[in-house]
Amino acid sequence: MEIKRIKLSILGISFSQVQAGAYALIFSEENGIRRLPIVIGTPEAQSIAIVMEGITPPRPLSHDLISSIFKELNIDLIEVLIYKFEEGAFFSELLLEQNGIEFRIDSRTSDAVALAIRTNSPIYTTEEIMKNMAIVFDEQSASDHIDPFKDETVKNEEELSDLRLDALKLRLQDAVSEENYELATRLRDEINRRENRS
Repeated sequence: MEIKRIKLSILGISFSQVQAGAYALIFSEENGIRRLPIVIGTPEAQSIAIVMEGITPPRPLSHDLISSIFKELNIDLIEVLIYKFEEGAFFSELLLEQNGIEFRIDSRTSDAVALAIRTNSPIYTTEEIMKNMAIVFDEQSASDHIDPFKDETVKNEEELSDLRLDALKLRLQDAVSEENYELATRLRDEINRRENRS
């Protein structure tokens, strides 16, 4: 059975207020309202951000070096596929082509994205990942509801576990409408954990 693929674009990078030295890389689906946040480390976030901001470093970074090697050896990065989420990590692969021969190379998602953005290569994921891990961004529905749990502040994982499931879902809508993707990611993970347990 063929896997349904979803094309992604990079919406931005947000600083993690909870996990020191981490950032959330935010993807949006093409022609859709879902957002896929993926937590990445500081070096990878910087490597992606400098390309997004059009900054050229004085010396090549690791991803610049790999991109240069691809160019010199006539290797094309055809696409990046984020194909699995397991034990808290996203798994990706690079589809490379050289002289008509294709190669699939396992990669960390942050490295794959840093290379894709340098080579203008498309990034895809699966419908299954989007269904399980994405956050729906719908400004209309987010503004329509009244949140009876508005006074409940969520500061840490312990407080998340104290909230009822319906409260978590309402908080998730608020976090997304406020573009607080770091909090939205934590809320999404807690909701998934509870729904998978039931």
